Amino acid sequence: MGMAYKLEIATPDGEVYTGNATRLICRTIDGDVCIMARHTNYCTALGMGLAKVTMEDGTVRNAACMGGMLTVMEGVCRLVATTWEWQEDIDFERASRAKNKAEEQLDRREHLDDRDVQLAEAKLKRALIRTSIAKL
Repeated sequence: MGMAYKLEIATPDGEVYTGNATRLICRTIDGDVCIMARHTNYCTALGMGLAKVTMEDGTVRNAACMGGMLTVMEGVCRLVATTWEWQEDIDFERASRAKNKAEEQLDRREHLDDRDVQLAEAKLKRALIRTSIAKL
């Protein structure tokens, strides 16, 4: 079991988690990063993907994390995500419907402008992340 540090996770809707953790793995815009105790001060933008939080008791919680910022300052890790959904809170059926709808939109891409194509691609990516994490 590793040393614990303070982890704060929030979204625009409010606080998601505040407590101790021994490890956080999440996707940044530059790839996956692992934060452990005594990590150097650090700041980065978050990408979209799987996040894994190892709690002090050794249990691991998975989440879909999409966009935002991650900072480590003086031993406190703060993650402010645009979207953060714990695995157990992901609605698999809803994510599957969103995936299918985005795929249908992209099948008709010749009738869409560039912005609508980008929007559908982003919705598809988010839905794929949610469905894959829900099935872990």
